[in-house]
Amino acid sequence: MTGIAMKLETPENIRSLQRKLYRKAKQEPCYRFYALYDKVYRVDILEFAYDLVRANKGSPGIDGQSFEAIEAGEGVAAFLAKLEEALRNKTYKPSPVKRVLIPKADGGKRPLGIPTICDRVAQMAVKLVIEPIFEADFCESSYGFRPKRSAHDAVDAVVAALQTGHTEVIDADIAKYFDTIPHAKLLATVAERISDGEILHLIKLWLKAPVVEEGEDGKKRNVGGGKANRQGTPQGGVISPLLANLYLHLMDRIWKKYGLDIKLGARMVRYADDFVVLCRKGTKRPMEVIQRILNRLGLSLSPTKTRELDSRKDSFRFLGFAIGMKKSTRTGKTYSHVEPSKKALGAIRQKIAYLTRREMTCVPLDAMMEKVNQTLQGWVEYFHYRNCSRALGKLKWQIEERMRMQLRKRHKIRHRVTGYVRFSRSKLYEQYGLYKVPTTAGWTTAHAVR
Repeated sequence: MTGIAMKLETPENIRSLQRKLYRKAKQEPCYRFYALYDKVYRVDILEFAYDLVRANKGSPGIDGQSFEAIEAGEGVAAFLAKLEEALRNKTYKPSPVKRVLIPKADGGKRPLGIPTICDRVAQMAVKLVIEPIFEADFCESSYGFRPKRSAHDAVDAVVAALQTGHTEVIDADIAKYFDTIPHAKLLATVAERISDGEILHLIKLWLKAPVVEEGEDGKKRNVGGGKANRQGTPQGGVISPLLANLYLHLMDRIWKKYGLDIKLGARMVRYADDFVVLCRKGTKRPMEVIQRILNRLGLSLSPTKTRELDSRKDSFRFLGFAIGMKKSTRTGKTYSHVEPSKKALGAIRQKIAYLTRREMTCVPLDAMMEKVNQTLQGWVEYFHYRNCSRALGKLKWQIEERMRMQLRKRHKIRHRVTGYVRFSRSKLYEQYGLYKVPTTAGWTTAHAVR
């Protein structure tokens, strides 16, 4: 799950429940919650869970049922009533997870598991109930998939560490993290806080759900999961990010319990399974400790993707940004420089190139421009941050060139110079409505707007 596509305000009765759970967990760190299951099938929680899943959009699962089909057919109320009855009577059984392969920037493919809408709603309902309990336990160094915390907060924490001399960096990558989480250890971690057997049973059902892939011949084949499976949680499940975050919380706890930030002179900043360790006394000892901790958890670092580096000489990628120490040409002072990574810039250029490819000349210009603008605006909302001016300025020029090329094809204009006259910069924005990429850093007071 990649995040809520639109912000939905939590109803007060659900918020009140979450506050009570959070406060109880915060006040009593050893307390185990035993009466949660009846909250999961509360009508108001199921209704809000549906709204959240609906806002995330997403494709149908293995049953092919879409949101539109539910709403045009039996209706949301009837759909939720069936789910409520199954949960209440403990007859609920999840369907197999549909696996699709998502293209990656390096040419490879990433497997994504898509549960049915019914299962996504059930998972969201459980998440609404149990998340406040674990939120009370999570450490300051953890930023991923947490309420009121963002990727930008994590980057800010990295910058703060760099500015205090923690310039030697372990850029860590856990090998196949989502595929290798041990079920038994994960469930034991959940059970430290939750003794409600029905909640634990639901989570186990989702972890053991078969994973099915549809071949080119249209036949469905089991490609993973099932009762015999003992590790992994499919990326794409609503509850998977919380469970994955919870399991790596064990690493955070060890780091905090033994005061390793002080003993090793190393600060950890983690966003789900993506984390960096910023060191001021060398990376050797912190690296050894991390490897020992992960080994105890049944995990390992990727030897090809994990790097040790000096940020004063090299930059590193974290959450889509390239981060490193640079010397200001204006003042001569060293500062922490954060800009969109080359990979992130390449990905957005590739998306725009695809949306404006030659075959799109037969698509109405307004429809094509709407897709381009939506893609650009979403990307910019994330990357218009810190030292982005130069990167966004170059991207803006490249987008303008791409749009001129598309317009020249539409109007059968061969010569490039004629294209510059016919489709000037001002016309691209004022007449054709192209989204204007801001070209000054996000923290300045007078930055470019749409």
